[in-house]
Amino acid sequence: METGKIAKQTIAFQKTLFENTFGAMSMVQDQTEKMADTFLGQLPYDTEEGKKTMTDAVKMYKDARDNFKKAVDDGFAKMEEIFVQK
Repeated sequence: METGKIAKQTIAFQKTLFENTFGAMSMVQDQTEKMADTFLGQLPYDTEEGKKTMTDAVKMYKDARDNFKKAVDDGFAKMEEIFVQK
């Protein structure tokens, strides 16, 4: 019984740690995106094709970031499910 309680607390701690770290990482990435967009927007030789490429890359990394977060959240949910049953 005590082992299950310790496992639940450990999972909760790891989940909180992940959420905080992921949130900080997301803020840094979003701020970097804004800075890069401002910088590239001021370049006189930036083309529409270049802007589209940058927009596509940003969309791709945001989708990958969201997919990663969903996978980790699903993993935590499965682990919690296992230890709630015991």
